Amino acid sequence: MASIAVNGTNLYYERRGTGPPVLFVSGATGDAGHWTAVAGLLADEYTVLTYDRRANSRSPRPAGWTATSVDEQADDAAALLTALDLAPAVAYGNSSGAVIVTNLVLRHPAVLRGAILREPSFLGITPASREVAGTVRRVVGEGMAAGGPPVATERFLRWATGDAAFEGLDPELRDRMLGNGDVLFGVELEGFAAYLPTPEQLAGVGVPCVVAAGVDNRDPTAANHWLHETSQWLADCVDVPLVETPGAHSPQVTHPRALAEALRPILGKLAARP
Repeated sequence: MASIAVNGTNLYYERRGTGPPVLFVSGATGDAGHWTAVAGLLADEYTVLTYDRRANSRSPRPAGWTATSVDEQADDAAALLTALDLAPAVAYGNSSGAVIVTNLVLRHPAVLRGAILREPSFLGITPASREVAGTVRRVVGEGMAAGGPPVATERFLRWATGDAAFEGLDPELRDRMLGNGDVLFGVELEGFAAYLPTPEQLAGVGVPCVVAAGVDNRDPTAANHWLHETSQWLADCVDVPLVETPGAHSPQVTHPRALAEALRPILGKLAARP
């Protein structure tokens, strides 16, 4: 548990284990604690790096910082891997974390051996995903009216991941996450929602990628089936088969052991690349 200055900001990070390096990139609320259970399980075989994204939780907000972009977030991740001498690594991202890792693949391929992109929250891919933007505005707006950023964050997380996943969070982690609502909604969300690489850009990716989705989201009636569709779109763009992993949108909370075991053979193949 330490902090390091990179890319014009200070990032809190946690490093566990030994072996080939694996970076986990968090989505909404940006806390390293999303991955504590999975990182602990994989640390017997890998050097696992997690971090609080800039201005979230234990990473302080840079002076004068009022806007961000997916480019900036990917630059942070690349700079962190380089500064800690852990590049090239395998990077795993879920939700908007997968959006960041997609950008990392496109713009910083030299820091990667491979990437696992799970349920990237790209909007505009399908009619259902286009409707999500309106739902998010409603959920967040009602939460803000009811109690400001913490309440809006709770309602957003319950909508995105389900009540069971939210209630299964470690209480200290949950408190930090709820404290990140002003950054999530005031700084991050607009830039994240606007980012969408083109199929032509994705077709030219040179980093080996695995695209994954939650098996529970395969059913067209599932609340987050749109994320399964978005994952299939990305898999088609990079010309790889879609891999299904346990759970719905947040298996690191609901199925950490099953997720870790599903990742082992994938990480093994990607990490073995020269």
